[in-house]
Amino acid sequence: MSRVPFPSQAKPEAEIFSAMDAMRTGDADWKHAKTWSLVYHVSDEHTEFLKKAYGKFFTENLLNPLAFKSLKKMETEVVQMVADLLHAGPEAVGTINSGGTESLLLAAKSARDRARKTRPWIRNPEVLAVQTTHVALEKACATLGIKFRSVGTRDDYRADVDQLRRAVNRNTILIAASAPQYPQGVIDPIEEIAAIALDKNIPFHVDACIGGFFLPFMKDADRRLPAWDFRVKGVTSISADLHKFGYTAKGASALIYRDMSYLKHQFFVSALWSGGFFGSPSMPGTRPGGAISAAWATLQKFGRQGYEEMVQKTMEVAERFKKGIEAIPELQVLGNPDMSLIAYATRDPSSINIYAIADQLEKKGWLIDRQQSPACIHATVTLNHAQAIDAYMADLRQAVETVKKNPQLAKEGQAGMYGLAAKIPVKGLVNMEILKVMEGLYSGKDKIEFSGNELEGSESSEKPPAPSGLGRLIQKFKGMIG
Repeated sequence: MSRVPFPSQAKPEAEIFSAMDAMRTGDADWKHAKTWSLVYHVSDEHTEFLKKAYGKFFTENLLNPLAFKSLKKMETEVVQMVADLLHAGPEAVGTINSGGTESLLLAAKSARDRARKTRPWIRNPEVLAVQTTHVALEKACATLGIKFRSVGTRDDYRADVDQLRRAVNRNTILIAASAPQYPQGVIDPIEEIAAIALDKNIPFHVDACIGGFFLPFMKDADRRLPAWDFRVKGVTSISADLHKFGYTAKGASALIYRDMSYLKHQFFVSALWSGGFFGSPSMPGTRPGGAISAAWATLQKFGRQGYEEMVQKTMEVAERFKKGIEAIPELQVLGNPDMSLIAYATRDPSSINIYAIADQLEKKGWLIDRQQSPACIHATVTLNHAQAIDAYMADLRQAVETVKKNPQLAKEGQAGMYGLAAKIPVKGLVNMEILKVMEGLYSGKDKIEFSGNELEGSESSEKPPAPSGLGRLIQKFKGMIG
């Protein structure tokens, strides 16, 4: 199959849309809740609402806020509403960004540039985080030339504060923790970490990308949850994704700072370009108006009452999921999740392999998110999963029995490759295999398998390095091509 050439002439709309529909036949079935991440779906009605709200400002561009004052007004109001939700003071400011990754990138950039002004003696800046902090922060540091350091967790999967306290040094420009962290859904001890940040006069970022539009709406949240937002003195910035449990259109994430003394270091300005003076508040130049207008409209549509109702229903679904796991003697939920993020593992990994169970579930059509350290399966439970809990649990019970009766499955399929990866002492080798898979995905010259579906490129001899068996497991790591 040759590489796809540029179209020589126009095609009818019907033919175009038919081809698009055909392409998606092998995609993960999120609509019937076969996925446990990636998609946050309320209803078909709400999806149509988002399309309409997005479409109203589909063409507009917030690159120039003076040209489109309406978009700037909406961004400002969304920032103010989110700041209010997070109990920030009247001086709070922020921006709407393309997603959680950009928000973390900007938080790191702001800390780096602030340190250049306030601590110019720092030549090798470091960001200090918890090992469960979202990997996007490590990606941000790699992009910005900042050293990324992380500390471990306690037995409850929350940050080890003693480790963190010892790890702070003269090069630390930012401390980061999560509310909650993604892998086990628990909130780090924000108050204790904030006290360290205050004592050392270091900015402290709380990544609430997945919890920012969930935790504030939980029933009895102030009583049930540890303090984590701007009410904690020492927290200087918080990121919260609108397009996750805010149920707005992708991509929209809010990054809120306590005051302008932090946000101003996020800006990029240049008076030297021949094209004119230039100022940018975030990473992109073009800022699609649709994502901002859809975010503004969605917050207006649901309001606090609407979000509280959705969160309550989601927690009920999550409780059904959790009880279903706990009813299977061979399995256990890891930690005590603070919201609807649930990770589970086998009680005796030496006799029952959790990745072999994942393989069996995938044969039933579920898209399974595997995690490591410890080995487990992860599920982000949403409203949409109410329809799927019973079917999932039935398949899970059958998967456990199958793996119990066939222990050799731990050495086959993806389970076998995960076992191989875990035994490799040099993780740089795994990184090399990840790179090979990435080259294959983006070269257009290789054949890549995704859960049995093949995307074929050219049969050209100019293929990228072929991934080994180990490399093929990499495609199962959620977020690998995020």
